[in-house]
Amino acid sequence: MIYSKYIKRLIDVVMSLTSILFLLLPLSIISVFIMIDSRGGIFFRQKRSGKDKVPFFIFKFRTMPADTPHYLASNDLLGVENRCTRLQRFLRRSSIDELPQLFNILKGDMSIIGPRPVICQETDLIEERDKYGANSVRPGLTGWAQINGRDNLNYIDKARLDGEYVRNISFVFDARCFLLTIVSVIRQDGFNDNIHNG
Repeated sequence: MIYSKYIKRLIDVVMSLTSILFLLLPLSIISVFIMIDSRGGIFFRQKRSGKDKVPFFIFKFRTMPADTPHYLASNDLLGVENRCTRLQRFLRRSSIDELPQLFNILKGDMSIIGPRPVICQETDLIEERDKYGANSVRPGLTGWAQINGRDNLNYIDKARLDGEYVRNISFVFDARCFLLTIVSVIRQDGFNDNIHNG
């Protein structure tokens, strides 16, 4: 209880701030490449469901064509990847596009570890999460569902895994999720280039 209420947030602030300062130059270089690579802005801004289902705007590096609707869920983006540049596909596959969410974490919208924030229109997943109390915690940069299937999971399995995380929140479990995420990113486990937008 003490960990989830106080220590977890302290770790989020320290790690996100440290990461932003350490990655400031690489993030700036990536931003320049995105501007050169394709028409449109550097960042992708999208409304997501947050803690207690309060909406917030998530930030990612833009990895889709500039005219891609911002309100669509992942499964509705089939075929868009055919118009993506090589750089955009690389940023998604490497998960580098997620790094701007460090600012969401610092602001308090998100945590480093937690259920991934979903688009507000994905009501099936949001309602399923309610059964497990998974909407009552800050969404995360990565989470238990991401390292157990990621894009290959249906909404029922995602909600179940998110519920497992909420029931077992602890420093040890968060550390385990963090380390397994690094392994999953390197191996690109559960990544589906056709639907990735999480």
